[in-house]
Amino acid sequence: MTFTKKILLLGSGELGREFTISAKRLGAFVIACDAYENAPAMQVADASEVFSMLDGDKLRAAIEKHKPDLIVPEVEAIRTEILAEVEGEGYNVVPSARATQLTMNRDAIRDVAAQELGLTTSRYHYAESFAEVQAAADDIGLPLVIKPVMSSSGKGQSKVDNADALETAWTYAVDNMRGDRARVIVEQFIDFDYEITLLTVRTRDAVLFCPPIGHRQERGDYQESWQPAAMSEDALTTAQDMARKVVDNLGGYGLFGAEFFVTKDGEVIFSELSPRPHDTGMVTLIGQNLSEFDLHARAIMALPIPHIALTAPASASAVILADRDSEDFAFTGVAEALALGREGAEVDIRIFGKPITRPYRRMAVALATGANSDTARRLAKSAADAVGIEYR
Repeated sequence: MTFTKKILLLGSGELGREFTISAKRLGAFVIACDAYENAPAMQVADASEVFSMLDGDKLRAAIEKHKPDLIVPEVEAIRTEILAEVEGEGYNVVPSARATQLTMNRDAIRDVAAQELGLTTSRYHYAESFAEVQAAADDIGLPLVIKPVMSSSGKGQSKVDNADALETAWTYAVDNMRGDRARVIVEQFIDFDYEITLLTVRTRDAVLFCPPIGHRQERGDYQESWQPAAMSEDALTTAQDMARKVVDNLGGYGLFGAEFFVTKDGEVIFSELSPRPHDTGMVTLIGQNLSEFDLHARAIMALPIPHIALTAPASASAVILADRDSEDFAFTGVAEALALGREGAEVDIRIFGKPITRPYRRMAVALATGANSDTARRLAKSAADAVGIEYR
C-alpha cells in the first residue's frame, strides 16, 4: 500500500490520538512520539518512538530515521530550534517552524499579538524571579493572573487577589512549567463576561472558522466546553479578524485554537493561540460535520474542506478526571452514561487510553448534543458523572 503522507507526530496525548485516527482515515502513515510508552496516540498509530521532545539529538534522530512528509507537533515542549533547522533542510513542519517557536511560549505569541499586530490584550509583564513578580504586580495592580510562559492545558496558572499570595502563585507557576526556563507572565485580570475558543483553519484557499466554543476552567484547566457559544455578531467578527491576523502572520496550514475574553461591554481581548487542535475543541467530535482533528488533517494534507457546519443545534463536552496515582484501574458506568442518549440528544464517551492516573488528570470526556447549549451541557455533565474510575 502506498500511503498518502508519512506523518511524524510529536506528542501522543488524547488530542494526538484523535488526530491520528483522522489522518489514518485519509490514508496517512503515522509515527507517534512521546516521552513514555503506550501513550494514547501510540495505541492507534502505525509506529512509535519514545523520547523527550526536549532532547534535540533524539528529535533530530527520529526525523532522520523516518524522513516524514509532515512533522506535526502536538505539544509545546519541543526543541523548536531543531524544527527550524530541519525545515531549512526541506522538511515540512506544521504549520511552520516559526509558528512552533512563537507559540511554544506565551511570551513570544503575546508580543506578536500586542506589539507587532496591535491586537487588544491584557496588560502584562514577564518575570524570571519573585522580585520581578513583585515589581510587575506593583505596576499592573491587583487582582492579576500568574502563569508559566510554557505549560499545557493551563497548568501552573492562578489568580492573585492580594499581595500575600504572590509568592505562592510564583512557586506554583514555576513548579508546573514545561521546558527548562523559569519564566512567568504576570498579567492584568480581565473581569470578562465569558471566554471562547475560536477554532481557525488556515488552508491554501482561505481562512475558515468553526462556530465559537465556550468553556469553563478550574485550576487553569478546561472542565467543560460547549458549541456554539452565544455572542454578538460584532464580537464574533472582531474575534475572527484578530484570529485571521495572527494565523496569517504565523503562516503555514492547519487548525489553530485562538482564545479570547469578551467583557460585559462587548470588548474582545486576545488571550492565547495554539497552532494545533485545542482541548476545548473536543466538543467538535460530536457537534460538527468535521471535527477539529479532521479539519487539521485535511488542512495540512492539502485536502478540500467544502464547508464546516454544526450537525446539532448545540453540543457540549465534560471531562472525566482521576483523583489519585494508579497504574491499575478500570472505568465503570460507561453503559449507564451512554444510556442517557435519546433522539435529539446524543451521548458519547471517549476514553483516552492513558496508562497511568494522577490527581486531576484528564482520562476521558463525555460528549452530548441538545436543543440548546444549556441542555447539552447538563447532559454531558450527567454522562461524565455516570462514569467512574475504579482503582485496584
